[in-house]
Amino acid sequence: MAFVCVAKATDILPGQIREIQLQGTAIAVANVGGQFHAINNTCLHRGGPLGQGSLQGNVVTCPWHGWSVDVTSGKVTHNQAAKVACYLVELRGEDVYVDIGASK
Repeated sequence: MAFVCVAKATDILPGQIREIQLQGTAIAVANVGGQFHAINNTCLHRGGPLGQGSLQGNVVTCPWHGWSVDVTSGKVTHNQAAKVACYLVELRGEDVYVDIGASK
């Protein structure tokens, strides 16, 4: 895969997370203090939409059952061995690019 523009930086303000469909994959893009991070949108617990969750610092809480995921690493906070895919992100000018073919 390659980097694809998914949003304007101004569309996802610091402290916000958004669901985005990218080439048939649902991802969640978060802005943590001006740094953008992208993870798979599907919670490992029951498939809840992480991009609809509450972002506190670098941790998003799934709106369905409260599982928490660190958006910088994809790791589940209560089980560091479990993680969702975490994708490479680049900020190019005012555009946020994500490469879902490259995990970090």
